[in-house]
Amino acid sequence: MNPIEGHLPTRSPLHEILAPAGIAVVGASADPTKRGYKAMVGLIKDGYRGEIYPVNPKADMILGVKAWPSVTAIPGTPALALLCTPAATVPGLIAECGRRGIKGAVILASGFAETGEEGAALEREMMEKARAHGVRIIGPNTSGIFNLHHKVNLLSLDNVKPGDVGIISQSGNMLLSLALEAQHNGQVGFSTYVGPGNQSDIGFNDYLRYLGEDHHTRVATLYVEGFRDGRKFLEVAREVSAMKPVVVYKSGSTAAGQKAASSHTGALAGSYAMTVDLLKQSGVSVVHQSDEILPVAEGLGLLQKARGKRVAVIADGGGQATIASDRLAEAGLELAELAESTRAKLREVLFPQASTVNPVDVAGSTDANPSLLATCMEIVAADDNVDSVFLVGMFGGYSLRFAESLLGDEMRGAEAMVDLSNATEKPLVIYSLYTPVKPPALRRLHEAGLPVYASIEHAVRVLSALGERGQYLAQYHRQSRERSVDPMPELTAMFQQAQSEGRDLLEYEAKRLLREHGIEVPLELVVRNEAELADAAGRFAGESGETPLAMKVVSKDILHKSDAGGVKLNVVGEAAMRDAREAILASCREYDASAEIEGVLVTPMAQKGVEVILGVIRDPIFGPVLMFGLGGIFVEILEDVAFRSIPLSRFDAESMVDQIKARKILGGVRGEKAVDKASLVDLLLKVSRIVEAYPALSELDLNPVIVNADGYAVVDARVIVDRDAEPTDKDADA
Repeated sequence: MNPIEGHLPTRSPLHEILAPAGIAVVGASADPTKRGYKAMVGLIKDGYRGEIYPVNPKADMILGVKAWPSVTAIPGTPALALLCTPAATVPGLIAECGRRGIKGAVILASGFAETGEEGAALEREMMEKARAHGVRIIGPNTSGIFNLHHKVNLLSLDNVKPGDVGIISQSGNMLLSLALEAQHNGQVGFSTYVGPGNQSDIGFNDYLRYLGEDHHTRVATLYVEGFRDGRKFLEVAREVSAMKPVVVYKSGSTAAGQKAASSHTGALAGSYAMTVDLLKQSGVSVVHQSDEILPVAEGLGLLQKARGKRVAVIADGGGQATIASDRLAEAGLELAELAESTRAKLREVLFPQASTVNPVDVAGSTDANPSLLATCMEIVAADDNVDSVFLVGMFGGYSLRFAESLLGDEMRGAEAMVDLSNATEKPLVIYSLYTPVKPPALRRLHEAGLPVYASIEHAVRVLSALGERGQYLAQYHRQSRERSVDPMPELTAMFQQAQSEGRDLLEYEAKRLLREHGIEVPLELVVRNEAELADAAGRFAGESGETPLAMKVVSKDILHKSDAGGVKLNVVGEAAMRDAREAILASCREYDASAEIEGVLVTPMAQKGVEVILGVIRDPIFGPVLMFGLGGIFVEILEDVAFRSIPLSRFDAESMVDQIKARKILGGVRGEKAVDKASLVDLLLKVSRIVEAYPALSELDLNPVIVNADGYAVVDARVIVDRDAEPTDKDADA
């Protein structure tokens, strides 16, 4: 299966560096304990076809290759230099490389920004030299690189098979783990590896762009501890994932994204969950266990995608069929409902006691003829209700378990499976308990490009990734970002006034911002004295009789109004309004005697419905991020939320609503009507546009928003202002 056609708008400059025509090994050595020795050995043993230039002022020849006393003494112009020297020598060597015309440098040394301020100063000096002389930096503090299709092996790794899995890993040990796992697997091979190190120059987004363009790479695989420019990475991932699979294992949480925030959104943002959501939004397949990296990369590389998440399971054992069904359900996959015609065809070839309800249990039908498993796979693959086929059991081991005479049947079955894989667009995934033994039938499957796994869990994770990728690509055309809006001069002035006064927007100002941009906000009045209270009582009574009201303190100094006793609900009539106002003022003055209180906000109580939260934070790594989930006072406890990078597409907004666990509540439970999902999606999109228009909006919380069958009501709104944000060009023009 081929990935969808596409291209990146510009060609990465890394091709010349990562597939260099010549390499200078600075610090080349004849000492087997030195990296300069290992790099030379890797290049020579692997048959690197370009020129090798060992640089060592104390040697005339290293491993049979003429050595040179300095970079500037090299007669040719290599595209890449590997620096195997101490950190203190690096800035000067980078300048020499630049003067010699070398385009890129791989810096192995540690001792830079990761060690403290002194190292950071050295790294800045290095980058000054690099920029001045046009040298691109891989590292520093990198484990190195290889490009096996071009015989570039600067790690001197043995027995690493060339293939189509590209790897970018911040952990050298993770690469070694994957390389050893691939050796054991025997079928997985690698194209390019880079250890990004400190990413002082070239970052994950640059490497991903290169892998997206590299025709030797069919799937890009990344082990990430931290992004330098997460927002740019998401942009590149969106482009690359449209052409080929991108697999990411993200260790830990986004520590740089954690911040002491005063909003619910700020408290939840910067989390691992947020990072995962944003990566998936860009089409990335995220794995959560380190031992899933290679299986998922292999499966996506071989099979690319599934049409959807409906899986047909064929098993030769009831227990493993049950386990597979459990794991599929946990992964969000569905057991396909087989058509009656499909079940009838299965009954024709299987014993009467076999179960033809998915999962299909052959119940001993294949003990004497294991090739029947291939027949069953062909039958279910033809069913329009099936997106993927999952074979579970002991295929490949029948001749070992029962009789050697079954080997021919197993080989015929394997050939039939290979033929089926070539004839169908539906992925065929095999789990066999005999995989570690590598019997002939399984070797044949693997050699033909069918993934075979020794773990049901790994196989299910691959099926999940295939389904997610298929659904992403099917919706790709719907993922164009919604149009932005122009900032309004009067609202820009409102932000500027808040900045000058060193405060956030007051609640009625925040709601004005929403209202002016088309978000439905209930009528509200600010009561500053007794006369205004009487006017408000008459206004609300005149509109709809004795309306139950909500009353809330308006103060730039009181952020959490409920904690200060600054909220009264279900207030009916002028007398009750007067009592509520006095109680709010008294409680808030007791809570903070120095608080500046502007007045009390009065608004009608919202209708009954489901409480949700919408929030925004400008994450330091990923930029503006929108959060949606179950709202109210328990949002930080339940953490049933979804995140998306701003700007949103309509598909993004719809998928947020569908992602949360509480989506069944939104759909209506216990006789309640389903909420107006369309208006909720519209609200998410409008909030996204507002955030784009006003850079001074640092955080936003709409909590709760009451949603019901008739729409929504924004009950509370908070906007935290970035005191230092500059106006946009549009703001300035306004």
